[in-house]
Amino acid sequence: MVPPHPEPPADLVALKLPVKERGCAWWRSHRAIHDPIFFGRSGDNRYDAPGGEYGILYLAAEEAGAFVETYLRNPLGVPVNVTMAELEQRHFTTVEFDAPLRLVDLTGPGLARMGADNRLTTGDYLLSQRWALALWNHPERPDGILYRSRHDPDQVCCGVFDRRADARVGRTLGPLASPANVGLLAGLLDRYGVCLLT
Repeated sequence: MVPPHPEPPADLVALKLPVKERGCAWWRSHRAIHDPIFFGRSGDNRYDAPGGEYGILYLAAEEAGAFVETYLRNPLGVPVNVTMAELEQRHFTTVEFDAPLRLVDLTGPGLARMGADNRLTTGDYLLSQRWALALWNHPERPDGILYRSRHDPDQVCCGVFDRRADARVGRTLGPLASPANVGLLAGLLDRYGVCLLT
């Protein structure tokens, strides 16, 4: 039997974090009625603050990452279907920052250096939230967390803490259902085996 994933170590504050700088335009899938820049505090997502200590903005390095983090959340073994109405409700927008983000890298050997493993990106949300809070509290004051999507590990995502107040909207593709995005949508549906319903 696999032992449970450890809690953040007591000496985490003394460890040098595996921080990676990433400067790029990040992608976000967001409801069309809302601004794309939103630092959530609901406690419902993997790296949310367990007690509302900070807000966090979830982004993906590519359109595909934003797609899987939005639409591929069905339980394992359940076919993924998406409707045109669902696609119309969300826009795909880039989010940019004035300077590169300093992100705690959970995509490689940094996990082991901190006494963690990949269950932080695939397992229990409450545990991941406690780790995220410990990283947010770290003296190095990282801007957020870099991780791989649970549904497609090729896709790199990040959660940006609200201490980065320089987030701004870049370009907007609008909804994937738009005729201008037909090629992108077809590629994503094919890549992930998602069925489009009318």
